[in-house]
Formats: sequence, C-alpha cells, structure tokens
Amino acid sequence: MLIRIRSRDGLERLQIDNPNITIAQLKTLIESQLNVPTHNQFLSTNQSLLLAKTSTDISTFTDMSNPQTLITSLGIGHGSIVYLSYEGERVIKGPKIHPAGFEGRKMTMDDLIAKQMRITRQENPHCEMVSFDRDTANGFQHYVNESLAFAVKRGGFMYGNVSDEGKVEVDFIYEPPQQGNEDSLVFIRDFEEEKLVEAIALGLGMRKVGFIFTQTVLQTNKKEYTLSNKEILQAAEFQGESDLKEWVTVMVKLEVNEEGGADVHFEAFQMSDLCVKLFKDGWFVTEIGEGDDPKLSKMNKDVVVGGKDTREVDNDFFLVVVKIFDHQGPLSSTFPVENRNTVITMRTLKNHLDRTKNLPFVKRISDFHLLLLLARSLDVNTDVPALAGCVHAQATIPEGYQLIIESMAATA
Repeated sequence: MLIRIRSRDGLERLQIDNPNITIAQLKTLIESQLNVPTHNQFLSTNQSLLLAKTSTDISTFTDMSNPQTLITSLGIGHGSIVYLSYEGERVIKGPKIHPAGFEGRKMTMDDLIAKQMRITRQENPHCEMVSFDRDTANGFQHYVNESLAFAVKRGGFMYGNVSDEGKVEVDFIYEPPQQGNEDSLVFIRDFEEEKLVEAIALGLGMRKVGFIFTQTVLQTNKKEYTLSNKEILQAAEFQGESDLKEWVTVMVKLEVNEEGGADVHFEAFQMSDLCVKLFKDGWFVTEIGEGDDPKLSKMNKDVVVGGKDTREVDNDFFLVVVKIFDHQGPLSSTFPVENRNTVITMRTLKNHLDRTKNLPFVKRISDFHLLLLLARSLDVNTDVPALAGCVHAQATIPEGYQLIIESMAATA
C-alpha cells in the first residue's frame, strides 16, 4: 500500500508492502526510502506537528511515540497522511534533472529567476504576540457560533495598537459588508464606511492591525490543512496592502474536544515575507479550480521546495505562528455590530442610551459600533475624530455633541 508522508519538504509517497507493521518499522522504511534517519524522526497523525517550533512543542505530540504500536491501530491505511518533523538536512531522492532544468534549452531571465526562487519557512514573526480584548473576541465568536453555527465564513478587520516590542493589541473588530459560504469569504468594500472607521480609529489612537476570519465546520472536518489556498491568497493580499510589519491574521474555528463537545479556537499567524512578496509579484495562481487541493497553493512558475522543482507549495510553508493572549481593553462591546443580520436604527441607539443612563455620558458612547452609527450623521474630517478623541481620553463630552446624540435618539 501507499501512504503519504508530509514534512517541511512537502508531500511524498511511501511504499509499504505489509500494512501490519509497527511504528518502529515505519520509521525504518522512511529512512530507507526518504533519507531521514530514524533517530531524527518525529511522527504524528496531527498536522499541527509541522507548526511546532521547539523540541518542547514537538514532544507534546505523543500519538506515535510508542515504537511497538501497530500503524493499523491508529487508522493508518492506504492513502493516509502521516506528518513528519525532523532535524537537520537530507538529500531528497528523485529523478536526475538536467542542470538547467530545461533539457538543454537556453534559459531566459525569467527561467533563471524561477530556478532561484526557493520556498523556505520563516522561523520568527515580526510581532511578539497578539492580545485580544476579551469582550471583542467573545462577541465575534459568539455571533459565528450561535447565529451562523460556523456554517458560513465570516470576517473582519482588527483595530488596536502595536507596542515598541512588537505586541499587537486588538480592541475592536470592524465587520465590512460581506458574503460568505462554506469555503470562501468576499468583502464588499464600502469605502465611504471605511473612511468613517478610519476616522474613529484615528480619534481613538488606534490603527488597523490585522484580518480575522472563521473557518466553517465543513472545512475543519477535513483536517488536511491549516489555512486553505483561498485563505492564503486573501491573507497575503490584506497583509500586502498594509505598511504594518506586525500585521496579524487570525483564524477562528470550532473543534471537537476530548469529551465530544465543541470548543472555539483562535489561531494567529503572519504570512511570511516571502509569501507576501510572491503574491505582490504575481507568482500565485489566483483562480482556484473546483478540483484543486485546498492545502496546496499553485504557482505560475516553477519554484524550488526541498530541492525539488514544483508549482504546488504546501500552504504551511507560508505561515508564521504568533502567540495569542487576552486583555481588558478601553471600549465596551455591547452595542449591536454593523453589517450583520440585525438592522441598526436610532431606536437601537435610544434603547442603548436608556439602558446606560446611570453611567457618565462618555462611558455610554465608549463603543466602536455605536460611534460608527453616530459617524454617519457627523462630519468625517472634524466631528468624528473629535468625538472619538473624547472617548479615547475619557473626557467630558462637549454639550453640543451630547445634544446632537440625544436628538438623534429622540427621533426614534
């Protein structure tokens, strides 16, 4: 039978004559066929092994640690994928290739550039960590869990600050108009609305720091990739649009826990510098076919991965893992979120102000989503940053602005 071995070098085939072998015998076959010494091998059926960065992280993957375990007892059979992490370098077996790679044909400059384009992993992110305001993160995941049941994709842009040490803090999420289905997400960019968002962020002393999206239950059930080829393209596009080197991409998904229940997981990444460069330079095939493997990104020209020429690259090569923490941010997150199924009106504003009438007025409007509603009736260049600036400083709201806001609510 044939099984597939997936490592940092991509996907390779392993021929097994007897399916009833132990893990120790499997390692011997990997050494003989793939040139990885048995003492350097670490195996798992969990793809997250390939994202582990230290020996301590790798040691937590114990499902294939017993050398006497039969591989059939782990459900490994013909066509199965086993994940391999190893230290050091190796010579990858394969057919002898003409030195030019073009059977003697004269190489063009494009050919030469393509032959020199080696896809390697980026070991360290540019940001030290990403920290979420707890209420903001909970509000986002609660909506996609309770209202969308993780059946369609949802996304948004994250706003906050970046410290001198490279720590990204996310304090609110703006969700643009969008259309999502089981495996794709399209933002319908409303640039007038985005101007208001940027004006609010400016007054709050914040900026756009990343992109957040959900994976659907259909995607996570496949368990064959971390990010799909479509998600890699979208994340690379947004990161490439930003001038922020600490830009973060966050993926939210639902996973089955050990008790059979479901837990929501947040995972954070940066697209590697090489990934963003390749996207900007047009190396990626951006039209995804129905039969394309979602765990592989297609290239318009040959690239070198693990010593082999290919036009298909494992998506994990482009991901740089970022640590996630949480904090209590300066804003509340109780006002309804824009561009969801609920229509937000001045009646919504009135109800919110009535519920919070015992608080100082600045506290009552210290919510990004409420400020966005107000901004639609204010001057984007002066009033919006000024009002957001009062929220940022937690200063007394000028009487004029307070009267305007209360009169808006009174029209409900």
